[in-house]
Amino acid sequence: MFQDFEVTARPEDGPPRLANLRAQMAHEGLDGFLVPRADAHQGEYVADCDARLAWLTGFTGSAGFCAVLQDQAGVFVDGRYCTQVKSQVDLACFTPVDWPEVKLGDWLKEALPKGGKVGFDPWLHTADEMGKLKGGGVTLVPVENILDRVWADRPAKPSGKIVEHPIAFAGETSADKRKRIARDMGAKAVVLTLPDSICWLLNIRGSDIARNPVVQAFAILHRDGRVVLFSDPAKAQGLDIDVQDWAEFEPALRMLQGPVHVDPATAPLAVTNILRDAGIEIHEAQDPCILPKARKNPVEVAGARAAHLRDGVAMVQFLAWLDNEAPKGGLHEIDVVKKLEGFRQVSNSLRDISFETICGAGPNAAIIHYRVTEDSNRAIKPGEILLVDSGGQYLDGTTDITRTVAVGTAQDEEKSCFTRVLQGMIAISRARFPKGLAGRDLDPLARYPLWLAGQDYNHGTGHGVGSYLSVHEGPQRISRISEVPLECGMMLSNEPGYYREGAFGIRIENLIVVESAPALAGADNREMLAFETLTYVPIDRRLIVTEMLSAGERGWLNAYHTKTLEMLGPLVKGTTLDWLTKACAAL
Repeated sequence: MFQDFEVTARPEDGPPRLANLRAQMAHEGLDGFLVPRADAHQGEYVADCDARLAWLTGFTGSAGFCAVLQDQAGVFVDGRYCTQVKSQVDLACFTPVDWPEVKLGDWLKEALPKGGKVGFDPWLHTADEMGKLKGGGVTLVPVENILDRVWADRPAKPSGKIVEHPIAFAGETSADKRKRIARDMGAKAVVLTLPDSICWLLNIRGSDIARNPVVQAFAILHRDGRVVLFSDPAKAQGLDIDVQDWAEFEPALRMLQGPVHVDPATAPLAVTNILRDAGIEIHEAQDPCILPKARKNPVEVAGARAAHLRDGVAMVQFLAWLDNEAPKGGLHEIDVVKKLEGFRQVSNSLRDISFETICGAGPNAAIIHYRVTEDSNRAIKPGEILLVDSGGQYLDGTTDITRTVAVGTAQDEEKSCFTRVLQGMIAISRARFPKGLAGRDLDPLARYPLWLAGQDYNHGTGHGVGSYLSVHEGPQRISRISEVPLECGMMLSNEPGYYREGAFGIRIENLIVVESAPALAGADNREMLAFETLTYVPIDRRLIVTEMLSAGERGWLNAYHTKTLEMLGPLVKGTTLDWLTKACAAL
């Protein structure tokens, strides 16, 4: 099993750890200290040794931070985690704060006296992030990480080997990528701090972060295309890569000739401070690998299709099994997670799951990023709906799929909500839009059916997806706040949902890739884009109120199920094929 179900953090651990941290704050003369989720690489997922927020508070979500003062400690979380955080932290010591509705600067200004000193580790915060906090009467003090002093049993840094990512899957050599990026970067050198950018550029992969095949490292790309990697040299034995020890990174920065390209939104503030202290000119601009990495080349798109086909076989085998077993009773959430991972492993091409499988029965499905543990493991009861969000990491692609299914007979209200979510998912799938539009322009299409009923969901409609890299990849996404224009080759999720706390949760998710829209007779010459669907797995027809669908929506769903049967039918047999045939029947 890749996934485990251990309880990694408990609310009762928080109070003594908070007290020890406050003692360190007092020793340093600090009125506050910031504890982010992020590590020095600003990734969404962190190694065990960098899980400071979870260690201190018990909150294990993938975004958020804690602002610790002597008399209060605010845990800032967004709408995805407003339910989860209340069950994971000691509410007598930690106060959940709605973020970004409540800005950290405003919160600190109100909570601290004028001139209050707030410490932070400059390796864990970006220049942009800290720039937004300046002013307001609070003094920001860069300090050595005082939390690390009281984390006595902190795990060691990851030591997984670096491996080459073959050209057969990458579609472009590292030399060609480096030449292309170096030619356009407009500086003598660029500092790279995002592990997925570095892995994409060098065509390497690793195992430093669970579920994400990345290498923890920093890198400097020079104008001539030469790259120096800063990590653990023992990881790269046998590879033709210039790898220097972590300790050499700061001296190497001080030796650079300016201008040096630094991304203020992703690089640690410490990098900017080191360069400025050395008198080196800084050119602030976005990480030059982010957009090229997001625009998947034809080899990567073809790999994604192949990976989704294999993953689809595992999913229909799983759903057929689930449909037969769940109504009998006796299944628990962990049983379902184990069985699904087992089906994915049958092909022997699964390298890892792409994130901890979300399997929520009944009210647990309303916890948007729910992770089942030995303590929370809930029985799957007939008459409830079950949400399963999962994915796999394969050499040729990364998958992410959510299906919400009925166990027995669902309630009418659940069916109505499910159908509205489905209508939103179909709207994105069918979208045809002018080139230059961003995710924020499309996001309302997915929400409109829910809005008509006075409903909504507290997460984005879609995130970018990597190519055997991070399952959550920027900069593209379908979200109210995304201003990045969508371009051909960008992969995204399409996952509207609806969640009723304490009752049920619904999400339907396919992966899609941006493509040029086919020409239409009589249309003008405006360049248009559309989406190709990558995920083909049946959607539970028992949860659909057919009368709520328009003719176009019904036509899309029937065509989707026809293609699903055509693609997966030849790859399964027996009872699975029987189930698939029935599941793909026309409405």
